[in-house]
Amino acid sequence: MESYKREFIEFMIDCQVLKFGEFTLKSGRKSPFFMNAGGYVTGAQLERLGEYYARAIHDCYGLDFDVLFGPAYKGIPLSVATTMAISRLYGKEVRYCSNRKEVKDHGDTGILLGSKLKDGDRVVIIEDVTTSGKSIEETYPIIKAQADVEIKGLMVSLNRMEKGQSDKSALFEIKEKYGFDANAIVNMQEVIEYLYNKPFKGQIYIDDKIKEAIDAYYEQYGAR
Repeated sequence: MESYKREFIEFMIDCQVLKFGEFTLKSGRKSPFFMNAGGYVTGAQLERLGEYYARAIHDCYGLDFDVLFGPAYKGIPLSVATTMAISRLYGKEVRYCSNRKEVKDHGDTGILLGSKLKDGDRVVIIEDVTTSGKSIEETYPIIKAQADVEIKGLMVSLNRMEKGQSDKSALFEIKEKYGFDANAIVNMQEVIEYLYNKPFKGQIYIDDKIKEAIDAYYEQYGAR
């Protein structure tokens, strides 16, 4: 596993973004782990988060793209922080773009924040986590309605590795349906391998009991 992935797992724990226990997801599923990107709230946290995304995007898609699109609302700070990190780490200038939930009819009009999309733009979409793929169902037509762009891929922070709307993972379903790659900085298998019965700052986050609950969860909801 790349060093930045190990660092990112520790970073999620430090920021209390990734937690283990008993949680009810929006889908109604009872999950032994929960990831909430809303836990990144300080400048230092957002700076580091942008760097992890930048490294993962560089590894998966290279730098041959023009726009980083972050769907409202959580995607807005993600796209800003990551474009800054790409500039800082790789000297590459890409534009950030996000959508509004409602079209603005005065001043900076339209549905987009940041850069406008232009015909021929190559776009990478950035999100926090995708469980069912429903967010892309909303985002994809918004992007395609603005200009004739090429979507190179999607990057999320954590691949939960569970069923989307079929027996396949949400990220795989996105690739099948829309024809572009979908990747994550880390996946849950990597998280489990790194944390299982290994102390981090004096605490074990995935002990035998949590591991048993995770295994049971994947027995029911794990993607094929």
